[in-house]
Amino acid sequence: MYDLGGPLDGSEVAPGTNLLLSGPPLSGKTAVGYELLEAGARRGEGALVVSNKHSAERVRAEHPDLFEYDVPVGIVDCVTKHQGQGTIADTDLVQYASSPEDMTGIGIKFSELLEQFYSRQGVTRNRALFVSVSTLLMYSDLQTVFRFLHVFTSRIENADALGLFVIQSEAHDAQTMNTLSQLFDGVIETDEEGELTANLP
Repeated sequence: MYDLGGPLDGSEVAPGTNLLLSGPPLSGKTAVGYELLEAGARRGEGALVVSNKHSAERVRAEHPDLFEYDVPVGIVDCVTKHQGQGTIADTDLVQYASSPEDMTGIGIKFSELLEQFYSRQGVTRNRALFVSVSTLLMYSDLQTVFRFLHVFTSRIENADALGLFVIQSEAHDAQTMNTLSQLFDGVIETDEEGELTANLP
């Protein structure tokens, strides 16, 4: 079992669980995701961030506490190449997708990092944070995003990892939210006051 930790300390979910972190803008949903990621790192669990909003450099700068533990922290950076910021190359812990809409590339880079954690570093308990589903929906239609997330959440499940996926609830209609919710085992909601409501499996 994974003890979620952070603001949900004491709440446990089974390995292979995927959770949707949903809320309006500036309600703290992404911060909750990073808190849950750090809670795992504190316990010796690997951490993976898929960021189609910010570069790996910015993720490290804004969340330094996540990198203070003796565990691997991997980042799939979907921004830097898209912005054309010079010549960049993948490293052991940072993989670069070509753009925020390159779902095939994002999936491959994520799988490579996760496999590396398992086979080369022996880390078998991992948490993954995807920021954000809403950005995917800016570039692609619902059906395409649904198919991608179906595969992505299955990878989390097969790896006995914990998946955390951020979405801006007010940016999408009810049909979109209901469709995507089918892919997740539970939902953590934040409101304008920063209050949490967790519907866990």
